[in-house]
Amino acid sequence: MDAINFIRNYQYYLEEIENIAKPEFLPILKELKETDPNDLIRPDTFFTSESDARGFVLTMVLRQVRKMDKVELVRI
Repeated sequence: MDAINFIRNYQYYLEEIENIAKPEFLPILKELKETDPNDLIRPDTFFTSESDARGFVLTMVLRQVRKMDKVELVRI
């Protein structure tokens, strides 16, 4: 999958994750929906499959969740 197809499908991947995410993670998904996918990858980026592209998006979500968990731990 080339960069153009990833950019085309980016919002769809986020919607898939949103459909199964816990409500407390919705602000993270909202923030990522506002992110321009052109800023996430280079024009020559290539994913070996659609699953690989989905994994890339899921990894971004999980990184944000970990940051959120660290913030919550600091507040306690």
